[in-house]
Amino acid sequence: MNAPQNPPTGRHDTVTVIGLGPMGQAMTRTLLTAGHPVTVWNRTAGRADGVVTDGATLAATPGEAVEASDLVILSLTDYRAMYEILDGSTASLAGRTLVNLSSDTPDRSREAAAWAAEHGAAFLTGGVMVPAPMVGTEAAHVYYSGPEKTMRSRLATLSPLGTPKYLGEDPGLAQMIFQAQLTVFLTTLSALMQATAMLGSAGMKAGEALPELLASADSIGDILRAGEENPGALLDAGEHPGDLSTVTMMGATSDHIVETGASLGLDLALPLAVRAHYRRAIEDGHGGDNWTRIIDGIRAPR
Repeated sequence: MNAPQNPPTGRHDTVTVIGLGPMGQAMTRTLLTAGHPVTVWNRTAGRADGVVTDGATLAATPGEAVEASDLVILSLTDYRAMYEILDGSTASLAGRTLVNLSSDTPDRSREAAAWAAEHGAAFLTGGVMVPAPMVGTEAAHVYYSGPEKTMRSRLATLSPLGTPKYLGEDPGLAQMIFQAQLTVFLTTLSALMQATAMLGSAGMKAGEALPELLASADSIGDILRAGEENPGALLDAGEHPGDLSTVTMMGATSDHIVETGASLGLDLALPLAVRAHYRRAIEDGHGGDNWTRIIDGIRAPR
C-alpha cells in the first residue's frame, strides 16, 4: 500500500488546484510552501483571495486554469462537479494529469478515469485522510490509485500534501478505502451524538459527557488489538471464536440500548440498525460466535 519510491527531483512543478473549499485552500498553501507555483480556480472567485495573497495565481476560467499546469488537482463536492467545470475545457486535457481528491463512489471514479482517458489525460483517484488543518503535516496521508507510471511521475509533487499510500492500478481502489474510512468516521460521529443525547436526558452537559465518550471511542482500537489473535486474520479465515464475547451477549446489549433510547424519546435509527445486525446473526444460528460474525449479514443482506 505504500507509494512507489519517490524519484529524485530538483524542480518545482506548476500545479493547478480547482476547488477552494477548506481542503482546496489547505492543499494550495501546502504546495506553495513546498515551492510549487500554483494556479487556482473556484466558482466563487472570492474564495481565492486568501491563497492569492499567499502567492497563488487566480485563473479567470477553468480552461485557463487547466492550461496553466500539467498537473491539475480537483477538490470538489463530488465527481459531477468535475464534469460541470471541465466540460468546456476538454480540448486542453490531453497530456495532463488529473488528480481528483473529491469524494464519490468507486464506480464513478472508474468512469471518470475512462472519461479522462478519452480526452488524452492521465487520471489518479485520491482520498485525503485528514481534515484541512492537518494537510501537509506528518499526520497526513493520502490514498491514491490509478496507473503506477503516472503515480511515480507525480509522486514528488503530491508528497507534501501527506504521505502517499498507493493502492494499485484500479482507479476505484482509493475511493473504496476512502469511503470505508468515512464509514467508520461518520458512524462514530453519529454514535457520539446519540450517546451525548442519551446522557443529556439525564442532565449531563455535553461538556461533561463528551470527554467520557471520547475516551471510550479512543479505546476501541486498543481493545480490538488486545487479544492474542489478529481479528483481521480471523475474519479472513472465517473464524469467529466466542470465548471473550458472543453475538448473543452483544445482541442483548443492543436490545438494552434500543429500550433505553425509546424510553427517552430519542431517534432510534442508529440503535435499531445495530440491533438488526445481531438479530440476523442469532437467527442464522451464530449466537455463540464472536460478535464479528455480524459481517456475514452485512455481506449478504436479506
